[in-house]
Amino acid sequence: MSALRGRITDGLYGLGWGAVKKLPEPAATALFRTIADRTWKRRGKSVLRLESNLARVVPDAGPERLAELSKAGMRSYMRYWMESFRLPTWTPERIRASIDVKDTHLLTEGLDAGNGVIIALPHLGNWDLAGAWVTTDLKVPFTTVAERLEPATLYDRFVAYREGLGMEVLPHSGGAAFGTLARRLRAGGLICLVADRDLSTSGVEVSFFGATARMPAGPALLAQQTGALLLPVTLWYDGTPVMKARIHPAVEMPEEGTRAEKTAAMTQGLADAFAGGIAEHPEDWHMLQRLWLDDLDPRGERA
Repeated sequence: MSALRGRITDGLYGLGWGAVKKLPEPAATALFRTIADRTWKRRGKSVLRLESNLARVVPDAGPERLAELSKAGMRSYMRYWMESFRLPTWTPERIRASIDVKDTHLLTEGLDAGNGVIIALPHLGNWDLAGAWVTTDLKVPFTTVAERLEPATLYDRFVAYREGLGMEVLPHSGGAAFGTLARRLRAGGLICLVADRDLSTSGVEVSFFGATARMPAGPALLAQQTGALLLPVTLWYDGTPVMKARIHPAVEMPEEGTRAEKTAAMTQGLADAFAGGIAEHPEDWHMLQRLWLDDLDPRGERA
């Protein structure tokens, strides 16, 4: 990213957090729906990639249905950004009223057991709102990992935003995150990881909607190393102001096999749970990047 483009990007995000949260909610909602629809209509690279990914999820969908799904997907994605820009101004009461979580007991009982809990999510719905619910309603602090963005000032904005919601944020790169996460879990803590797209070179190959994708090994490795509970979570919108969430039963650790075999089996378990939630609510899966191995270029790079 050029220095000029980086400054423009950083400035736009700064404008979002500074101005959007001051708009009346109906105006903010209308603005971001308009942005979504205009972005979708331009049929740029991100929209086409989203549509291509959705074609994997809904393989029997024709062009008209895929267009409907991608348009709804862009609206869902922009709802995520609208809510995220406004979240710092929401009261605890507003946060609690904006999410309905099913099977919360799986999380609270896991924390009560004292062995630590790993929540793993795909890019569904608004994971920042889910995190804010954890810190405000359950009053449980947690640690997460963020991809380093360019420019550094933009990354700093995201860290400050998430720390303002009560999260401890570690950089994905640098190699120290895994050890810190393991220490938090051994102390009986909670970590939350978005885990449907590998950002390293050590991901695990999984079967995902009938083709091979690569997902991060971290959640499964941390569960093995610390004995923490590994809970998949899926999120979705249903046309109301309240986002829905489901905490799924824990991914079990195989009793036999090598470390690599156990990691592969557990990561596949996560992928299966993610796939179930995505298949039910494909328009809320905000995957605008290449994911499946046969969509990557020969150098393994992501567009």
